[in-house]
Amino acid sequence: MGILTLANISAGIIVVWALILTMLEIRFPYQSGYKTFRKGFFMDLFWYTIVQSYALGLIIAYMIQWLDRNTDLSEMHLVRHWPLAGQFVFFLVVHDLWQYWFHRLQHRYFYLWRTHEPAHATPEVDWLVGSRSHALEILIAQTVEFAPIILLGASPEIPVLKALSDAVWGMYNHSNIRVRHGVMLYIFNGPELHRWHHALTVPKGGANFATKLSLWDWLWKTAYYPQDRLPDYGLRSEIAYPNYSYFRQLILAFRPRR
Repeated sequence: MGILTLANISAGIIVVWALILTMLEIRFPYQSGYKTFRKGFFMDLFWYTIVQSYALGLIIAYMIQWLDRNTDLSEMHLVRHWPLAGQFVFFLVVHDLWQYWFHRLQHRYFYLWRTHEPAHATPEVDWLVGSRSHALEILIAQTVEFAPIILLGASPEIPVLKALSDAVWGMYNHSNIRVRHGVMLYIFNGPELHRWHHALTVPKGGANFATKLSLWDWLWKTAYYPQDRLPDYGLRSEIAYPNYSYFRQLILAFRPRR
């Protein structure tokens, strides 16, 4: 299968998955009262999901190509001889561990938090909220994610499969679906854990930082899973956050600290 074909199939899977999650949110809501097309839905879909993802994808690809031209690391094919499944699992686990700690730092340090605010600003959390990432956050996170894949000479299918897993899992984590994982909750992340990451009432410093593997939160004791109430969302901020303006959200990250 060619890479272009795989990329087209991946895009189709993401669209179908979005439709499935929308139907599940309607039929089995974690929290009732949500509108299918909440206020800000189309801003998130157009500016964050389509425009920003495409534009930053081009920039990140150029940056990685520049690194590769100046290092020739990918020509060594350090992981190309591994089975495809082994490559995928390796990059998924290593990146997930890095993302866990980067996420914790974003909640600890003021200026890193500024690039993470949009994800926490919305008063409702659904499958589309995972796209709300400031451009600087994406540049940092996805460059660190995809540069090693390219520079270590992974198979060309790996970046596409990794991007697909990021999208599908991120959409699921944020979905407003009533689901129970049982004992699997101690290994894999999902809505019942990650929705509490966005809650206003969490332990100091935040909780549930994992993206795909919740075991990091249980291992470092940052898991938070109250079962006697429902979370509420939004920001406690000194300003009225421009929750429905993409460009004001980008600019606001550079405001001086008070």
